[in-house]
Amino acid sequence: MTSQSSASASPSAELDESVLAGLDPEQRLVATTVGGPVAVIAGAGTGKTRAITHRIVHAVLTGQQRAGAILAVTFTTRAAGEMRARLRSLGAPRVQARTFHSAALRQLRYFWPRVTGAELPEIAGSTYGLVAEAASRERLRSADTALVRDLAGEIGWAKSTNVLPADYPVLAARAGRAVAGADPETVARVAAEYERVKSRRGVMDYDDILLCAVALMHEHPEVAQEFRSGYRHFVVDEYQDVSPLQHAMLTQWLGEGRDLCVVGDPDQAIHSFAGADPRFLTGFAREFPGATVLRLDRNYRSTPQIIGVANDLLHPPGRAAVGRGVVLRPMRPEGPAVGTAECADEDEEASRLSAWLVDRHRAGAPWSRMAVLYRVNAQSPAVEAALAQARVPYQVRGAERFYERAEIRAALTGLRAAAGSDPQTPALEASDRVLGSLGWSPEPPAGQGRVRERWESWQALHDLVADLVEAGAATMAQAVAGLEQRVADQQAPVADGVTLSTLHSAKGLEWDAVALIGVQEGLLPFSLARSPREIAEERRLLYVGITRARHDLRLSWATGATGRRGRRRPSRFLGGLAGTGERADRAAEPAPGPRRRRVVHCVVCGGALGRAVEIKLGHHAECEVPFDEGLLERLKAWRLGVAKRQSVPAFVVFTDATLMALAQAEPSDERGLLEIRGIGRSKARRYGQDVLAIIGGLDVDEVLAGARAPGDDQPSGG
Repeated sequence: MTSQSSASASPSAELDESVLAGLDPEQRLVATTVGGPVAVIAGAGTGKTRAITHRIVHAVLTGQQRAGAILAVTFTTRAAGEMRARLRSLGAPRVQARTFHSAALRQLRYFWPRVTGAELPEIAGSTYGLVAEAASRERLRSADTALVRDLAGEIGWAKSTNVLPADYPVLAARAGRAVAGADPETVARVAAEYERVKSRRGVMDYDDILLCAVALMHEHPEVAQEFRSGYRHFVVDEYQDVSPLQHAMLTQWLGEGRDLCVVGDPDQAIHSFAGADPRFLTGFAREFPGATVLRLDRNYRSTPQIIGVANDLLHPPGRAAVGRGVVLRPMRPEGPAVGTAECADEDEEASRLSAWLVDRHRAGAPWSRMAVLYRVNAQSPAVEAALAQARVPYQVRGAERFYERAEIRAALTGLRAAAGSDPQTPALEASDRVLGSLGWSPEPPAGQGRVRERWESWQALHDLVADLVEAGAATMAQAVAGLEQRVADQQAPVADGVTLSTLHSAKGLEWDAVALIGVQEGLLPFSLARSPREIAEERRLLYVGITRARHDLRLSWATGATGRRGRRRPSRFLGGLAGTGERADRAAEPAPGPRRRRVVHCVVCGGALGRAVEIKLGHHAECEVPFDEGLLERLKAWRLGVAKRQSVPAFVVFTDATLMALAQAEPSDERGLLEIRGIGRSKARRYGQDVLAIIGGLDVDEVLAGARAPGDDQPSGG
């Protein structure tokens, strides 16, 4: 009996071992840690998608989880399609991999008619017209395109963070939100009117999908029970990008369950403007006591030279870290040094950039494996002009999606019709006939312009059909089935051109050679980033850009604007790299003064401080401390209460710098407290329990109410 059981289990065990084979020790630990709350802190290029897809398949093959009961969630249609493709290739095609909105919409379409007796309202394809109407009704200039777009973005932020229109003025001020051309009260009125406009038209927007799904499960326990009886195991990728609304959706899905695995990287949290809150990831162990926290730190993407720059940016050796993720360990061989270039203006920067790309291409790098990244879209035209002049092909990421282009939609319609009328027709023969009827020919048209663009789209589709035929899709029916799968997964063909992209749009992608332009003050960090939290996110944005590169990385900046006078400084984030530019003009260091004084050091970077800076801030103004601002305010409120009890100045209890360091490090025990500058054993004894209680989430008033008598709490040095 035992031998029969072993024999029957052997094929599955062998298949499972083949799934786990090739994973590194940390990835294998992730893949085999099944059940219970698990958080995976996965650095850039560490194979997180590989680890979690293998975890899902391992759980299915070993019988620990049923494929139909697993829901894997990520943030983009492309990422969900990639995950489904990987799961199919590993033998788990029945596992659902969707975006939050796709999963919620599927749920709504199933349950909504049963609960309400009516069909789900139509989902508006664009909210621009709805917001413009609401703005017009509130006597704003609805013809002001920029204002309407800003209002639409702000309404989206409010909904994703569960902020009602009535609460917007107060909560927006607290979050540092602002819309140019409309005060917070006006934004709140437009948001309220926007909801009325939708109601009159009988439509819902993208964010309503999650709001309605959350409400449906909350108000109808039978819906929640039925959903949870089907889905019991949840995996969420890119968890640092979860918004409060998405977190509420996940909480409803889970119910009392705890079988949740989340994966993310706090060092790549760059979407707070859209409502993302990385504290759901960094605070996972507090939300789920007893959770397992694993880390992936082996980087398989980039050379040691690139990883060294990335680590120095967020995890500088010998200094306080400004990132909360992992210190990456490079696994690739040595590569070229990271290049830097200081340029006179944007035109020179674009010209030298195009020359660098041409040099890489002559050295053997395909155009499609190179990218130019920038902070804002306004930086793109100068680059496009320079590349066009140098005859470098390029594509702008973020433009119209491949399968949404009019010429591609028409071609797909024709190919589907051909497959329906004669499914056994050879795929390439039918493809040539359909595309030819639209205007495609084997030879490209002369010149540039829209005619050439349409031909390139059709040629890319033709090449995709040829790839499917080579993979075994001989007939038109088989080829169209393959095309439909790629459309669903948003797997567009790769164009033979350099990718131009904003840093935000580049997240999740990688190229052999990457050039980052405009790495200067005012762009990185962006001029509108003022608070420490905003500056810290700008630093992480540069980190994301750097870690997109596999082999070649180049950073450049312009010291002046084209056609204007003035001088710009390279980004503070560059550190020592700013002095290694191909044309760096460095001012001579001032001679030291004859007077000696005590040197006070910045609590963040360790650099020397002036006395005035020390008293006011405790750190350099340009140094950012990624801390929880709410926690800092609670610590200050507690300090004020203690100072009043003791009739002493607040700084005698703790300085602002010490409170900032506490809000950054969030220590969980006395040992962690003693690592904070400004806290010795005496102060740790006097105030440690109170501080740890506040960091742990206890209300300030409760902590102060339980404080010791003033006589037991006299201040002293420490």
